Amino acid sequence: MRSGNPVLNDRAFERGAYGPEAMTLEGTVNKAFIMLVLLGAGAFVAWDRYFAGTLEPGLVIGSAIVGLLLAFAIVFVRRAAPFLAPVYAVAEGIVVGGVSAAYETQFSGITLQAVLLTAAVFLALLFAYKTRLIQATRNFKLGVFAATVGIAIMYLLSFVLGFFGISVPYLHDNSLIGIGISLFIVAIAALNLVLDFDFIESGVRSGAPKYMEWYGAFGLLVTLIWLYFEILRLLSKLRSR
Repeated sequence: MRSGNPVLNDRAFERGAYGPEAMTLEGTVNKAFIMLVLLGAGAFVAWDRYFAGTLEPGLVIGSAIVGLLLAFAIVFVRRAAPFLAPVYAVAEGIVVGGVSAAYETQFSGITLQAVLLTAAVFLALLFAYKTRLIQATRNFKLGVFAATVGIAIMYLLSFVLGFFGISVPYLHDNSLIGIGISLFIVAIAALNLVLDFDFIESGVRSGAPKYMEWYGAFGLLVTLIWLYFEILRLLSKLRSR
């Protein structure tokens, strides 16, 4: 099995040396809740400083770099997840708060809309997964994984071309095609949640080591942050028309 989330895949379980305590669903949920609280705390600080006029762009950029480095460290040293994942959540919280505040200055109320929509999508996909309305079959996983990689390549290409003053057509504009592209990306981000639920459930069934609770929660947070940003982008396109 494979998760569309690049930080969650079966090898994470296969390589782990199982300890005396095994991964549980309740433990993973608790860790995810802790990380969401830390994310919210970081976001609140950045949000408050932004509107107070004291948020330095360097803090947001630096936090983004730190978050990226921590993400790589967690992926390659999974045993460090209990120590690094909470720090990652705070760092990403600062990024989320700073970016959200910038969008809020342009479109009043857009942040609350994005948060509520992200929560609604999460709950809807969790319900669909638990009731087996959506099943993470092999073909489903491969399709979502391929789409996720394609989106990542497109964003990377857009970033590189940006240095040469070249923009990828429709990716960032508010045309109907641009909105359609954003809707597709939001859908793929949402479907990654299904694969993440399946990954965590598989870890619990296989008796993965206890530290994998933090690793699973970290992977889920990565998807939620991506989904939130994509919803924020989509709403901004719709409101700018």
